[in-house]
Amino acid sequence: MIGEFLTRHITAIRKRIYTVVGFLAITFALCFLFADIIIAWFRRPLPTDLVFYGPAEALFAAIKVAFFAAILLTLPVLIYQIWKFFEPALLSHEQLAVFPYIAIATLLFITGLLICNTIILPLALEYLVAQGEKLEFVPALAVGQYIDFNAKFLLVFGVAFELPLVMTMLARIGILTADVLTRFRKHAILIFFLLATIMTPTPDAFNLMLMAVPLILLYEVGIVSVRLWGKPLETPQKNAL
Repeated sequence: MIGEFLTRHITAIRKRIYTVVGFLAITFALCFLFADIIIAWFRRPLPTDLVFYGPAEALFAAIKVAFFAAILLTLPVLIYQIWKFFEPALLSHEQLAVFPYIAIATLLFITGLLICNTIILPLALEYLVAQGEKLEFVPALAVGQYIDFNAKFLLVFGVAFELPLVMTMLARIGILTADVLTRFRKHAILIFFLLATIMTPTPDAFNLMLMAVPLILLYEVGIVSVRLWGKPLETPQKNAL
């Protein structure tokens, strides 16, 4: 009986994995057809001519941006498949409570990408290029390195914008409180600077601040969110006999 149970679940997991991988493959093929449009979006923070130093570098750049876009477009399908796998084990009110969190998480991730592409990356790239020009170097940005640089920033900011939601969810289940978050604010700031040092593609202080300051601001937003919506969930009480 246990064997049948495991076989049933393994089969269900395999089908959902095939669905996600198949959707990713189709989305990748479509994104590759429009790789020039996606690269133009990547170039928006610093619209300048990009060069390639190897015969296949431009092709690999197109593959990278297509795969990056395909992953982003596949995330809702992945979340839905995970949700459908665990849905039978949840109560009806728990099933309904999941959808707002998924919607908010998606919105926050997209907001992080947009803010990074329109505010953070232009500042970072302008600063770095200006530093090179001060040394009388002529900027010749390779398309592969440029896309790698941008993709790292975009992913980091997309994930970082989930911080207030994660803090609120932890407060809802009773792990965190606004008072605890306020008390450990200094420790959190230190951790954010350490993380920024690790995640920043360049070691300069300017880009370190561009990475750390938004994390600190998101932490403060998280504290406000916890105060407003982080009330622990009430566990149902059994009727006394």
